[in-house]
Amino acid sequence: MAVPTRPTAAGRARRPFDLLRLPVLGRFLRWRHSRTALQTLMLAAALVMLGDGFWGPQLAPKNVAAVTGWVHYRGFLVLALLVVGNLFCFACPFMLPRRAGKWLQSRLFHGPRPLPRVLRTKWLAAVLLFAFFFAYERWDLWASPWLTAWLILGYFLTAFVVDLIFPGATFCKAVCPVGQFNFFGSLISPTEIKVRDLDVCARCTTKDCIRGQALAPSPATGLPAVQPVRPRGSTPITLIDRVQSGCELHLFQPLKVGNADCTFCLDCVHACPYDNVGWLARVPTSELWHDPWRSGIGRFSQRYDLLALLVLLVFGGFMNAFGMIRPVYGVIRWIAELPGLGSSTVAIFLLFATGLIIIPTVALSLTGLLSRALSGVTLPLHGVIARYVPALVPVGFGMWLAHYSFHFLTGGLTIVPVLESFLLRLGLVRVEPAWQLGPLVWPDLLFPIEVVLLYLGVTGSLLVAWQIAQRQHQALATALRAFLPWATLCLLLVAAGIWILAQPMEMRGTLNLLGSS
Repeated sequence: MAVPTRPTAAGRARRPFDLLRLPVLGRFLRWRHSRTALQTLMLAAALVMLGDGFWGPQLAPKNVAAVTGWVHYRGFLVLALLVVGNLFCFACPFMLPRRAGKWLQSRLFHGPRPLPRVLRTKWLAAVLLFAFFFAYERWDLWASPWLTAWLILGYFLTAFVVDLIFPGATFCKAVCPVGQFNFFGSLISPTEIKVRDLDVCARCTTKDCIRGQALAPSPATGLPAVQPVRPRGSTPITLIDRVQSGCELHLFQPLKVGNADCTFCLDCVHACPYDNVGWLARVPTSELWHDPWRSGIGRFSQRYDLLALLVLLVFGGFMNAFGMIRPVYGVIRWIAELPGLGSSTVAIFLLFATGLIIIPTVALSLTGLLSRALSGVTLPLHGVIARYVPALVPVGFGMWLAHYSFHFLTGGLTIVPVLESFLLRLGLVRVEPAWQLGPLVWPDLLFPIEVVLLYLGVTGSLLVAWQIAQRQHQALATALRAFLPWATLCLLLVAAGIWILAQPMEMRGTLNLLGSS
C-alpha cells in the first residue's frame, strides 16, 4: 500500500503564500496550544466585560462591555475578515466552556444525542440573526452595558449546553449568529485553510484531518505516535483526553472548498500526520464564482437555508446601518401610528421584516425574472436566483465594513479612558481618564473612507456576478444580458448605502456627540 510522503522542496516552491510557513507567526500557529492561548486571552477580556457590564457604570461610553463589544470588537472583526480571514472564530472564548461540556458529555451521557432536523440546516441561525437585529434596535443593546453583559453570558451558556448535548461543533455550525456572520465575511477573505497537495491526500489511508488522532508514547522511543482515535459518534476533547480532534464541522479537507463553515480552528492542520494542510493565500471572492459540491455543505445553489442566511446578512448590513440614522425614527413613528398598532415594538418588528424579508424577496424575484428573460434560459426562477445570490455577498460585506468602520474610527481611542476608568475603580491606577480621546481620523475623512469601502464591495459583487454569468452562458452577449439585471441590483444597493452613510449617524461608544442624531 502506498504511503503518503511529505511534499518535496520543489513542490513547496510552487505553492501560494502560506501563513503557516512564516518564521515566527507560522511556528506559533502550528503550536498545538496556540488557539487555547488566544482563547484564554479573549476569555479574560470577556470576564472583564461581564464584570463591568453588570457592576460598572451604566453609561455606555464609560463602560468596558459597551465600548469594547459594540465599537472595538466589531471594528476589528470586519477588518480581520477583510485582511486575513476568520480570526475571531479561531480565538473564540465561548469554546473554552464547551470543552467542559464535551467532557461531561462523554462521562455522564456516554456520547452525544442525535442532531434534530432543525440543527442540520441554517434556518435556526437565520431566525436567531433576525431576532438579534430586531432586539438590537428595540432594546438599544449598544446603549446598555447590563444587557450587553447578559448577551455575553447567554453566549457562554448556550455554547456549553448545545455542545454538551449534541456532537461536534453544533453550536458553531448551526446556532451561533456571530459565527454565521464570520462565515459570511470569510467568503471574500484572501486566505483559506486548504490542502497543499491533493496527491498526498489521495494516498492517505487514515484520514486524520476528519477522524482525529491520539498522541500516545511510542514503546520504542517514548515519542508521540499517531494512533486511531475514536469510535464513530464519540467526540474527543483536546487537552483533556490527550487527543487531537479532526474537523468537528465535518469539512473533509481534500473535498473542502472555500471558507464556508470553517472556523479556522486548525484542528485539521494539527491532525494531519503529513503536514499537508496550510493557511494559504487565494484570490478574494474567488470561491463565490463557482458552485462545486463542498464537503459538509453541498452546493450553495441547492442549500436554500444557506442562501437565505446570505441574503439576510447582505440586507442586514443596510438595515443595521439604517436603524442608526435620523430618518428611521420618523419611519418608526409613522408605522406605530397606523390603525391597530400603536406600539413601537411592533413598528420596529414590521420595519425589519420589511427590510430583511419582503424587500429582498421582491428585489431578488424581479432581478431573477429579468435576468432569465433577457438571457432566454429555461431554469426555474429559484434556480436563477440561487446561482446569483453569492454575488451579493461582497457589496453586503462592504456595507458592514463601512458602517462598523464609522463607529471604530469615531470611537477607536475611547478604549484608553474606559480602561483607565475601570482600573481606577479597582484601585490599580491613579490616573485621571482622558475622556477627550475618541476619533482615530479627522471627521472630514469619515464619509470618503466609508464610500471607498462600499465601492470596494460593489466592485467585488460586479466581478463575481460577471464570472457567474460567463460560467452559465457560453455566448458573451447572452452572459452580458444575464449579468446586467444583477449589476443593476448591486448598484442600487450601493446607492442606498451611500444615502444611508450620508445621513447623521449616532456616534455610539463616544462621549463626543457632534453629528449624532
